[in-house]
Amino acid sequence: MNVHTVCMIVCAILFVFISELAFALPISDLEAAEQFYLRTQYQEALQVLGQSKSSDSAIFALSGKCYYMLGDYKKATESFEKAVAMAPNNAEVINWLGKAYGRRAETSSFLTAPRYASQTRQFFERAVQLDRNNLEAVDDLFEYYKEAPGFLGGGEDKAQRLAEQLRDRAPSKYHSLLARMAEKKKQLQEAEQHFHKAAELAPDEEGRLVDLAVFLARNKRYQESEKIMDQASAIAPNSQSLKFERAKIYIESGHNMGIARNLLNEYINSSSLTPDDPPRSEARQLLAKTSQ
Repeated sequence: MNVHTVCMIVCAILFVFISELAFALPISDLEAAEQFYLRTQYQEALQVLGQSKSSDSAIFALSGKCYYMLGDYKKATESFEKAVAMAPNNAEVINWLGKAYGRRAETSSFLTAPRYASQTRQFFERAVQLDRNNLEAVDDLFEYYKEAPGFLGGGEDKAQRLAEQLRDRAPSKYHSLLARMAEKKKQLQEAEQHFHKAAELAPDEEGRLVDLAVFLARNKRYQESEKIMDQASAIAPNSQSLKFERAKIYIESGHNMGIARNLLNEYINSSSLTPDDPPRSEARQLLAKTSQ
């Protein structure tokens, strides 16, 4: 037996030993909970987190995300507040706190909604100040500025200035934001141009095509919308969220209700949904409309 053969055998034995050792090592509570979260098993993730002896920012942040996904926005804000207290410069967690307060504003009484809305804006602004490359935070703040009245810190002028900051850094996102602003102003031709430009600048992002398809459907251009959705499906043939969006278009337009029903059933029963996909609860609400 030559030296090379001996080395090969030793390496193989070491590989097996290290592999078995890695499987034997317990994963942390946070890692276990994250695996449940990524599979949209939010209750199971919370059970693991509740049993954890750790109490760092990441634990509270993940708890907040789980509560948010379950629609318990009060507990979500409480968890995110604790996470932010421990990591005051974490833009991602601060933005999640803004999202949670935004949901509380949407679902609370007219007495408390303004206060929650103001907190939403403050946290969105803080997240963007900390990390201007966080496009999700920029998008959330833009949407707030676009929709909120002036007395709550909103304003189309603010939204426009925020979008301009992305002109060179993220041109596809920039045109996407301008499209939404133009549509709000009923400038439909300009909005369509921006939606097309956003998709052109990000040819591998099916989401930009979905935005365009939804816009066309809202304007009763259903055949064009269907064609664009087919293009998006070709880019991401395994995307579950595309099934949801296509079904939503069919239901809102009153077309292909049987196909919409099948798509939603497939979506609800899918084992590959992620937290980035629309929640099953929204799919069930849409499914109920197919039988009305």
